[in-house]
Amino acid sequence: MTVDLIIRGGIVVDGTGLARRRADLAIHEGRIQSVGHLAPNLRSEREIDAEGMIVAPGIVDAHTHYDPQLTFEPYGTCSCYHGVTTILAGNCGFSIAPTRPEARPYIQSLFAKVEGMAPAALDGVRWDFETFPEYLAARRGKLGVNLACYIGHSSIRRYVMGEAGSEREADADEIHAMRAIVREAMAAGAAGFSSSHVPTQVDGDDRPIPSRFSTHGELIDLAREAGLAGGGSISYLPKSVIGGLDSNDEDLLIELALASRLPIVIQGVGGRDKVDAPTAGWEEAKRFLDRAAQQGAAIFSLLRNHPFDRPIDLDAGTPLYAGVPSWHALMSLDPKEKRARLRDPAVRDELRDAVDNPNRDPDAGSTLPPPHWDVTFVDEVTDPANECYLRRTISEIAAEQGKAPADTMLDLALSEDLKMKFRWENKTAVWEAAVHESMKHPSMLMGVSDGGAHLDRDDGSDWSTYFLSFWVLDRGAWTLEEGIRQLTQVPAAMAGLTDRGALLPGYAADIMIFDPKSISPGTKRMEYDLPGGEGRFCARPRGFIATIVNGQPIVLRGELQSCLPGEVLRPTGTEPNHD
Repeated sequence: MTVDLIIRGGIVVDGTGLARRRADLAIHEGRIQSVGHLAPNLRSEREIDAEGMIVAPGIVDAHTHYDPQLTFEPYGTCSCYHGVTTILAGNCGFSIAPTRPEARPYIQSLFAKVEGMAPAALDGVRWDFETFPEYLAARRGKLGVNLACYIGHSSIRRYVMGEAGSEREADADEIHAMRAIVREAMAAGAAGFSSSHVPTQVDGDDRPIPSRFSTHGELIDLAREAGLAGGGSISYLPKSVIGGLDSNDEDLLIELALASRLPIVIQGVGGRDKVDAPTAGWEEAKRFLDRAAQQGAAIFSLLRNHPFDRPIDLDAGTPLYAGVPSWHALMSLDPKEKRARLRDPAVRDELRDAVDNPNRDPDAGSTLPPPHWDVTFVDEVTDPANECYLRRTISEIAAEQGKAPADTMLDLALSEDLKMKFRWENKTAVWEAAVHESMKHPSMLMGVSDGGAHLDRDDGSDWSTYFLSFWVLDRGAWTLEEGIRQLTQVPAAMAGLTDRGALLPGYAADIMIFDPKSISPGTKRMEYDLPGGEGRFCARPRGFIATIVNGQPIVLRGELQSCLPGEVLRPTGTEPNHD
């Protein structure tokens, strides 16, 4: 008897929440054949020794933006290094398809602006598709990881309405055409429908993204159309989510869930803004989630369980102050002019209190909250005289110097001709307590990856490794069995992927193997491996032995392998139903 792969001697945590056990796995033709003590005469073409290692299902990452990247890089780096075997792409209302040829520059600029992708890297997108079904068909046989992909509202509006999609509400005929596109996408295997009304999101021309021009009626019509396929989910960012859900959006979310009969996936429930501890206002958020559940509305919120970790480079410019108009205007200036303006007393008067009073009017521009002074650190210095400030917060240094925090930061930067580097990290005792408080609620999904996006600072692809190493193995907030279930079976079930997320006979052989004694997120570093030589912050973990997709290792001890076993996944039951 011969199988394709045997994983021998590991501690199997099967994703169901059941207790771990020592067992071998036999894998054949991409499926798990057996789990336990294998027959002595069973032979394999390949064997992995997992002695002392944890053998678990591959991670299902519910929020990524890998759909452009997967056209030229099939493995979903950097997520695949962290045990991710299945990604859900096309979130936030942005999907690379459908895109008419004449709209390609617009869609590329949309991804570049909203998701922090390098324009030169996006030039590497292989446009071997126009419609959404064509995009999925073109990926088959060309994937390292498994792909499930939402069809995005902004992309649909641009496809149907052209430039008008960024100017006005849709009329009845246009909504009818958009519904037909959603229907076609779901029949082809889309993961569901995604949209956004978040005021921080603007396109490459600094206009609101197309989905922000849609009425609630249009949104509900398209979500209902997706639900008629009988599976999948809806990924949606309400207008008020950054400042804390208001009653109108709470009612809208419940209506979306009841109209579509699908899970609704949002972000940031409880937070007042993106830099708050995730559960500021948790009691009110919990009240809403429980009210929704009582009505049968499945509302899930992705919980960012790892702290923000963003570099701040005032010389090169940073997007982190987009919600502070006076600071944001400085970031794109010529270096010489930037330095001159920062030394101008009148400019300083304008900048001094601006970070503490960011824009909150979506009609006036981005409402992205800036980093708080008490979690912004001096990260790198060029002058040895400034080494005393390393790893100290701007708030702490400002109090010591008797200055306003903005002046403190800018004076320090100017003392090194803006070469001093800063960092925003919001890991505090308050942050930890807030995450711990909310993560056990059944409506909370672990992780906000954004894999494939925000390459100018940090794509968050290390979120799952952080969760395992910090919350499970270090803090003990979860048992290993339940922690792994939260990363595997729970998101697979939410997405309707019924043969993923568990190590059971007959299931797809999506597997991660790691060392529980050494697993950690590792460090982030710049890698210049995107089209055009563009760089990105890439997180390479420690302690991972293998990432296996459909029975074939795509990563072994940190090295990509030359195989493409990934599949395009569709939610079970997503067949058109319009009787």
